[in-house]
Amino acid sequence: MDMKQAMKERHMVRKYTDQPIPEDIVEKLNARVRENNERYGLSIRLMTNDGSAVPGVIKLILAKGVNNYFIMAGPDSADELCGYCGADLMLYAQMLGLNTWWVGGTYNRKGAQEKSEGAKPVGIIAVGYGQTQGVPHKTKTAEQVSSYAGEAPQWFKDGIEAALLAPTALAKQAFTIRGTENRVSISCDNGIFTGVDTGLVKYHFELGAGKDCFEWV
Repeated sequence: MDMKQAMKERHMVRKYTDQPIPEDIVEKLNARVRENNERYGLSIRLMTNDGSAVPGVIKLILAKGVNNYFIMAGPDSADELCGYCGADLMLYAQMLGLNTWWVGGTYNRKGAQEKSEGAKPVGIIAVGYGQTQGVPHKTKTAEQVSSYAGEAPQWFKDGIEAALLAPTALAKQAFTIRGTENRVSISCDNGIFTGVDTGLVKYHFELGAGKDCFEWV
């Protein structure tokens, strides 16, 4: 499985089994975390065998077995980068046979802050072996989230298709992607989640379209 296939197969999973993540897989995940932190100046951490990420009431209603998770953290202005790198980590985990769930609101913020060593957490990503593989989320149409000046090239269409697979807060998909020749812009308005959502969608668009086909403006 490559990252593009992982993008198509990854769905939100909130309930996990007790199966521990093998040490060799943990090492690969940590290596990916280090690469993202070094490249983008972030402070992402992978926590394993730690059940403190999700408050008890949420566990009763929505989640179960969340014992492994990434804390997505960085400088104050790094929401978009955290979203971007979070997309990378989720798809990489999917390639390794794991499931994920981006948690932007219902996580233990105080605990995440304490474990972030001074960085600002913007969310967590639950990771592990899901009780199911999840189901595709309802999406908007390409016409609802994009426009292109003239006849859209295939790379733009592929990018939009990929962007619609990105997780966004409350599944709002509150983004618009516009293209002119090889120039692409994105706007997003989802309140406090705008930066993270922008990063998540940007990563997916790049993966679908191919970075060499366009430039962000």
